[in-house]
Amino acid sequence: MLQLAGFLIAAWLADWFLPGLDYEIGLVGLLLVVTLVSTASLIILAALGAFRIAKTTVNPVHPDAAAQLVTGGIFRLSRNPMYLGFAMLLAAGALALGNIAALAMPALFIAAITYLQIIPEEATLRAKFGAAYEQYCARTRRWL
Repeated sequence: MLQLAGFLIAAWLADWFLPGLDYEIGLVGLLLVVTLVSTASLIILAALGAFRIAKTTVNPVHPDAAAQLVTGGIFRLSRNPMYLGFAMLLAAGALALGNIAALAMPALFIAAITYLQIIPEEATLRAKFGAAYEQYCARTRRWL
């Protein structure tokens, strides 16, 4: 969540310091922003619900505290639906700012979260759940 906030601030700063890269989002852009926010919210809520049903941790700082491997529901489509939802929220925010430089932030977020958070989480889950996690990874993509 802190990474999301950091990249939202970076998008805002890009907009602030590079006003020459501004553009009008228009009605289509506004509809896209609303669609991204709505879809992202549903994805994040579905992921939180799946963790709650499984009675396992949502805390990404301590993946070793996971009580069980969650592979159903939204987790059938993505191994990282919450991060996907965050990336979509960031994309909506960057688009709403109407600045070309801000639009780089979702891609940078995805790269950063993959290398700084997801890959270490995967190593922990692989060590904890072994073959079950390997099978899950084989059938479910990291992002989409």
